[in-house]
This record gives sequence, structure tokens and C-alpha cells, in this order.
Amino acid sequence: MRELYIGIDSGTQSTKALVVDARNGKVLGSAQRAYGLIGGLPAGAKEQHPETWKRAMAATIKVALKQAKASAAEVKGIGVSGQQHGFVPLDKKNEVIRPAKLWCDTTTTAECEAITRKLGGLKKIISHVGNAMLPGFTAPKIAWLKKHEPKNYKRLTTVLLPHDYLNFWLTGNAIMEYGDASGTALLDVKNRKWSAAAIKAIDPALADKLPPLISSDQPAGHLSTATAKALGLSTDTLVSAGGGDNMMGAIGTGNTRPGIVTASFGTSGTIYACAAKPVIDPEGEIAAFCDSTNRWLPLLCTMNVTVATEMVRNHHGLSHAQFEKAAAKVRAGSDGLILLPYLEGERTPNVPDGTGVWFGANTKTQSAGHFARAAMEGVTLGMNYGLRRLATLGVKAKQIRATGGGSQSKLWRQIMADVFDAEVVTLAVNEGAAYGAALHAMWCVAKNRCEKLSINDLSDQFVKLNSRQTAHPNKKNNAVYRELQVIQGQLSTDLRGAFSRHRKFIDYD
Repeated sequence: MRELYIGIDSGTQSTKALVVDARNGKVLGSAQRAYGLIGGLPAGAKEQHPETWKRAMAATIKVALKQAKASAAEVKGIGVSGQQHGFVPLDKKNEVIRPAKLWCDTTTTAECEAITRKLGGLKKIISHVGNAMLPGFTAPKIAWLKKHEPKNYKRLTTVLLPHDYLNFWLTGNAIMEYGDASGTALLDVKNRKWSAAAIKAIDPALADKLPPLISSDQPAGHLSTATAKALGLSTDTLVSAGGGDNMMGAIGTGNTRPGIVTASFGTSGTIYACAAKPVIDPEGEIAAFCDSTNRWLPLLCTMNVTVATEMVRNHHGLSHAQFEKAAAKVRAGSDGLILLPYLEGERTPNVPDGTGVWFGANTKTQSAGHFARAAMEGVTLGMNYGLRRLATLGVKAKQIRATGGGSQSKLWRQIMADVFDAEVVTLAVNEGAAYGAALHAMWCVAKNRCEKLSINDLSDQFVKLNSRQTAHPNKKNNAVYRELQVIQGQLSTDLRGAFSRHRKFIDYD
């Protein structure tokens, strides 16, 4: 009998499910369901109904299992990857109180400032949790609920993250593992325990609303009777602790030992590495996260990647192939057209009030190709800002393992290599987070059986590079991008005051 594992990636735009064969790591079935954000919200507010994720997960699991021709008895484990930082509030009946505020929600700037002030400033808060208090994290979202919706806050009994909520539906157990928990800005990442100081800065009673913490290799539980019936699976199916999308993406790209760097080019952009010890940025720009292998995951996050390229593509009415063809006709540097890609604000650097800025627009740079290439270049330069910061902390990249939608573009991979000045490779299975979640479930089941199997064993055996898509840096283009990096950085710094003033202007009623 085959031994199969299901990997789920519950993201901001869609949910993907993979069915993976433990004998060879092959994907036997896959499915995807798209969805959007709740419309009509104030500027900066980004929310989704958790019910949307649950329905999408159930639907994609069923389709993927059918495609794999899998029986219930063959499925041994499920792993869930979820978008990080989202705040799912449950009441005493375990019902969702309100829609989840997401990682890309930037309405909590005032709460971040208040918590930071209470804890004594940036250096103090980094000493308590290892991270700065940024709008994307979960802690300020909890403080926001307390301040703006006190009736809902009074009902709050349990705080969950998106992947925790899906695990809760699968098993009936409310738990949180270290990796995703470190993105709440409530966890002391060095010591892997809740920070009493950070919790007290919001509400001392919050400590009782946080779920128990477990290590990465522990199970969340087995499928509950009701959920097993709904999915057509067995209650013997084990659900791993799972983790955030970046933690699962690390596993799915073979980033399970120091020296490997992964770059995810999706709605947002992330670059991260595996570290044997915590990597704490004294400036708070690089996130000091735990990973999902019981190590650490220094990470930078930018909020705008395919957000920018899709905006340009849709504006000009281009297919993905037409978009790339138009961009390829323009030389490196887009003749001086530069995008400051803060369309949804920005996290690295921390510019929550930021907006998109096209600099260098003129009659020479007005073509669709110029805007297409400048969008690719602008978001990649934005990610390189963080990669350079990582290097100052001792995490240097010679090879970048690229994943996400942007990595499927040949031109964009070359731009990545030229901007990063590093070899860029892709993976045989591009859905890194979902594939990582499946491998994580294999690891958890093996540990539960007391088998001696490490996560490195699994990633070494199953994660394969797609050698045909490797891109090497072009030194001439790299010199162009180094100059553009300086200009983009100066624009970002010089416009901070204007961004804040602009936000007050557009919020004026």
C-alpha cells in the first residue's frame, strides 16, 4: 500500500493542496482554489474570513485526493502551511469573533508605537522578543481589537494564527508552534517562550488567551471524527504542527541547514535562511524568527512583489507571456524608470504609510515594456535592500533558491541574479510551502513512530533543483542595478515625510 501525505498552503490569494508519495517524493495530485480580500474596508485594512480558508482547504484536499486516486487508508499525515501573522480571534464557544486582520494590514501603526513606547523603545522591545513591533505582526492587531472593538475584545478567549485555525478545524486542538508564534511579536525567540513583558504591554490577561506552545516536530493531533468524515479520511491521519508559509517554504526548498538562502516571489517577497542560532537585528529590520525544524529563520519581508507586476500587467491588458516579452525588449535599468514599490505600504524598510512611486517617467520610458521591466526590477531591488542587511548580520548568499510565481519567469530570474549578484536556481516542485508542509508531515509521522529520520534526510532525498532554469549574474547589468539601488534607497528615505502627510490627506473626510 502507498503511503501518502497531504501538504496544504493556505495563502492570501489562494489555497493549494498537494498529495505526495512518501516512496519517491512525487506529487500525485494537486489542486488550487483562489479567493480575495474583503472589499470596502478603510485604507490599509486587509481582512479575510477564516471560513474562506477552511472551505478552500477542504475543497482542494478532495480534488487532489481524487486526482491521486488515493484511499483514506493511504493518507498517513497532513501538514498545513499558512500565511503568517494573521489574527484569528475565537470566543468561548470557539467561534470566530470577526474577520482576520492579515499580515498586509497596515492600520496598526499607532498600536505599534504605543507598545514600543510602553516597553521602553526599539532596543528594549528587541531585547524582549527579538523583533521590532511592526504593523504586519500579530501583537498590534490584538491591541487594535482592544482599542477599536472593545466589545469583541471582551469576547476574546483564544488567539490563533491562520494555520493554527486550520489545524484546530482538522483536529479540535488549539495549539501554536514556535515558528509561526515567533511572528506574533509576543514570543521571546531566543528562549522559545511567551514574553511576559510584551504581553503585559497589551493586556496582562492576554497570557491566558494564548494557546500552548509546542515544538516543530510534535503533532497538532489526529483528524477529528467530524473533519475526517467531511474529508473522506481516517481519524488515524496525523496532523503535524505545521507552520508559517516561510517556515514550510524553507523545508520545501531544501533550506534546512545553514548556508542556503530562499527567495519567495509571491504577492509579497521574502528572503530567509536557516541558522543554528538566533540572528537578532539590532535595528529590527530583519525578522528573528524560529523555523519549523527547531532552529531559526532570519527573514526579511517586503509587502509588494507580484502585487506590482500584476498591477502593470492588468493596466496594459497583457497576458503573462506578453508582459515578459514586452519587458525583455527593454535594457537593464529600464532607461532610468524606477519603481519604489510601496503599493501596500512596506515592511522592510518599515514604511507602513508608503505608496508606489514611479521615478524617471518621461516620453522615452512610457512604453508598456518599460513599466513592465521597471516593476520587476523595482520589487527585486526592494528585496535586495533586505538581502544586503542580512549580509551585514553574517548571512551571505552565493546561491538563491527562488520560489513563488515570479520565479517562473526566465527574464525575472535573470534580473534576480543580476540584482542579487548570485546564482539563482529553481526547484523541481515550485510549490515550496505546500511541498514543505507535506515533508513536514512525513517527518512528524516518522518521529511519532520513533523512527530515526531527520528533516535534512527528507529534504536531501526529495527536494530537487531544476537545473535548466539556473540564472547566473551578468556583471554589466549588476553594475547598473547597484546604481539604481542607491537611487531607490535615496527616494525611500527622502519621501518618508511626504508619505505620512499623504496618508493624512487621503484619510481626510
